[in-house]
Amino acid sequence: MRLPHPMYGLYERRLAASLPVDRVPRHVGVILDGNRRWARSVGLSSATGHRAGAQKIADLLEWSEAIGVEVVTLWMLSTDNLSRDPEELDALLEIIEDTVLELASCGRWRLQPMGSLDRLPDHTVDALRAAQERTAGVVGLHVNVAVGYGGRQEITDAVRAVLRQQAAAGTSLEELAEAFEVDHIAEHLYTKGQPDPELMIRTSGEQR
Repeated sequence: MRLPHPMYGLYERRLAASLPVDRVPRHVGVILDGNRRWARSVGLSSATGHRAGAQKIADLLEWSEAIGVEVVTLWMLSTDNLSRDPEELDALLEIIEDTVLELASCGRWRLQPMGSLDRLPDHTVDALRAAQERTAGVVGLHVNVAVGYGGRQEITDAVRAVLRQQAAAGTSLEELAEAFEVDHIAEHLYTKGQPDPELMIRTSGEQR
């Protein structure tokens, strides 16, 4: 049973105050899934489910900001999901665009798109870039917006960037292989300069 709004706000504040400062994660990753399954279970369209889930993102960011989280990564669309039915994918991308632009209009959070943006439609990339530019000067909670994102693809992109950088510097493959370290990859990750995720949440409640 959901508490009445005034009581719910009081509960939120008391819960936030009870969290030990040294136990608050600096970086929280959120895998936004389960919306389609929920929608089907109640007889609604997938798009309706995705939009209902998107409407809770601002609340999530407000809660994170209130307890002192520094970075939130919203995994909104994986590379695997790019192969979904075109009609469903188009609807999902439209929801992502609307959501990101709405978050940017708040002016509270700095948004950074990441993922294989070259595999996305131009209008989606334009929306992501516009949100990034609009919030570039915001100081506060940093929000990574992962669209067309896959962990393996991120590693691939990072290694490719290292190879290009070292080739431009005249380093041979043999020399690179001898000196290659984890830090070479870390310097080219989408989240370079950010703390590693300390907490991962799946909104579907699944555990893997």
